[in-house]
Amino acid sequence: MIPQKTRIAAYGVVVREHRILLCRISSELPRWQGQWTLPGGGIEFGEAPENAMVREVHEETGLVVSAGPILGIDSLHDKQSDPELHGVRVVYSTTIVRGKLKNEKGGTTDLAQWFLQKELANETLVDVAQFGVRFAFK
Repeated sequence: MIPQKTRIAAYGVVVREHRILLCRISSELPRWQGQWTLPGGGIEFGEAPENAMVREVHEETGLVVSAGPILGIDSLHDKQSDPELHGVRVVYSTTIVRGKLKNEKGGTTDLAQWFLQKELANETLVDVAQFGVRFAFK
């Protein structure tokens, strides 16, 4: 039997002045290094999904946000990873509460940056970021 893993994660769509906040994936995840994702990540055991999103956004961007409504839940089935991965991702709208933008040090992302919609044409976005962008620029 092929080893399998399910990972549940929570992400935030952070928008300010018609820009979306994305995070660049670091060398910690070589397969996706240099691509852009929504701020967010894995839910710890016993942690509420909205609390995980708030924690992860803060860790990756320095911003404190509050969770708004769930924008959607998406799923990823990655047969190429070892172990085979089934990712379930809860995506929230957010409101910025406070904080100053900063980059994560030593984590799975290395740069947090604001983007206008037109600036995304030349960037490589992972699927959860594409999912979030659809909501950011409605």
